[in-house]
Amino acid sequence: MLSGILRRLELTKTEFFKIVLGCAIMAFGVVNIHEPSRITEGGVLGLGLLLKKVFGLNLAYVSPILDIACYALGFSMLGKRFLKKSTVATVMFAAFYFAFNRMGPVLPSFYDVPFIAAIAGGIFIGAGCGIAVTAGGCAGGDDALAMVISKKLKWPISRAYLFTDFVVLGLSLTYIPPSRLIFSFMTTVVSSYLIGQFEVKMKKPAWQVSQGGIEKNA
Repeated sequence: MLSGILRRLELTKTEFFKIVLGCAIMAFGVVNIHEPSRITEGGVLGLGLLLKKVFGLNLAYVSPILDIACYALGFSMLGKRFLKKSTVATVMFAAFYFAFNRMGPVLPSFYDVPFIAAIAGGIFIGAGCGIAVTAGGCAGGDDALAMVISKKLKWPISRAYLFTDFVVLGLSLTYIPPSRLIFSFMTTVVSSYLIGQFEVKMKKPAWQVSQGGIEKNA
């Protein structure tokens, strides 16, 4: 049964288990590090945490909605196989977050040691997202959103990522004290660096950026 589902999704078993493992690591980090420590991330994940804190929305439901919205924006620039893999990652993250959230934190709170929380949180998100990225998709809508911004504004993809991160971190001031926001920036830098290390080791990224904009690999 699993083999049949994976064939329809154009996923190998290795790719599927990479996505599952990566999303489990990310969700565990959010529930056990980010939320108790009031450390946030940039991009779509950070926006989801913002909506949870400000409006009380469940991240297990908000995260897929935000991801789907980003995929819709970037649909014309993304291959069908990339979208299938990314959708699986979206569902897996939501499922693991729901399970870990119901279980509650199992690690001690790092609220009083924000520096450690920032580093640990960045490692969980960076490693989890990086593992999922090596399967040839992405672990959230950040990639799709960055592609759209990069193409529309003729920006390098790195600048597009930083732009979305800084916007979300700025909005996060509504529930995070300015004195702690520096640690959110720190965790974003750590996670971005780790994700980049995984992408560098990929033999063939799902997409690449040239001066003319986004180019899809065959």
